[in-house]
Amino acid sequence: MEFDINMLLSTVVYALLGVALMAGSFFLVTKAVPFSVRKEIEADQNVALAVLVGSMFLGIAIIIAASISG
Repeated sequence: MEFDINMLLSTVVYALLGVALMAGSFFLVTKAVPFSVRKEIEADQNVALAVLVGSMFLGIAIIIAASISG
């Protein structure tokens, strides 16, 4: 197996794009709800909201992985 710099570069670009999309989606969710998501999860120990946010991250990760792999 030969090392290909183009493959490495595309992997890094897709990884950065995926992280940016996940951060953007978390930002949109925190702006869309009328309460502080961070306070609810950290201070109030809202497990249901933490599971919901984690599920959102997993769903977006699956979509990004499917779009990268073709």
